[in-house]
Amino acid sequence: MPTVLPKFRRAYVPTTALAKAVKFDDDMMHVYLADGRIISVPIIWFPLLHEATPKQRERYEIGGGGVSLHWPEIDEDLSIAGLMSGVDWQSE
Repeated sequence: MPTVLPKFRRAYVPTTALAKAVKFDDDMMHVYLADGRIISVPIIWFPLLHEATPKQRERYEIGGGGVSLHWPEIDEDLSIAGLMSGVDWQSE
């Protein structure tokens, strides 16, 4: 008899997790998604962003219709999928 696995609802659906804006406070980066969710992560997880000036952080580009973020001045790239997975810079 075949094993039937239960169906799980995924928290991340690529077509709905699309960035529309990024804002920073002293310690956190907040990514606003098109569906109303907000991803907030410590900027210390991203050394290039952590060391960047506030003006450099403000100069970002949204790529792929919302699936990625890019800061040309500091050559930093982040994916929304990576942010949603909660992977930090100290993960093994």
